[in-house]
Amino acid sequence: QVQLVASGGGSVQAVGSLRLSCAASGYKNSTFCMCWFRQAPGKEREGVAAIDSDGITEYADSVKGRFTISKDNAKNTLYLQMNSLKPEDTAMYYCAADEWGALAPDEYNYWGQGTQVTVSS
Repeated sequence: QVQLVASGGGSVQAVGSLRLSCAASGYKNSTFCMCWFRQAPGKEREGVAAIDSDGITEYADSVKGRFTISKDNAKNTLYLQMNSLKPEDTAMYYCAADEWGALAPDEYNYWGQGTQVTVSS
């Protein structure tokens, strides 16, 4: 049974940093694609950053140069380092995983519970 547990969210001032973690079980990080999504109130869920089984990454234009996705296969954990945070980054952040996927939510069947990120100006 695949389980994803996201953590690391919180409140931070603009230009600050946070690191999100997503602990996975029931499969191996090394064989799955994983992605971070976010959803702000009243908005659609959007893909933020994805990483495939070979470590190739993809980012939404809005976070390029500020966010870095990575994974530790030994710990079966996915990370999202978020720097230079902006108020518009405020959202619930979710991790997701599947055998293949990029930045589209419908490509993923396995989801974590979400962790809130709030950035104040």
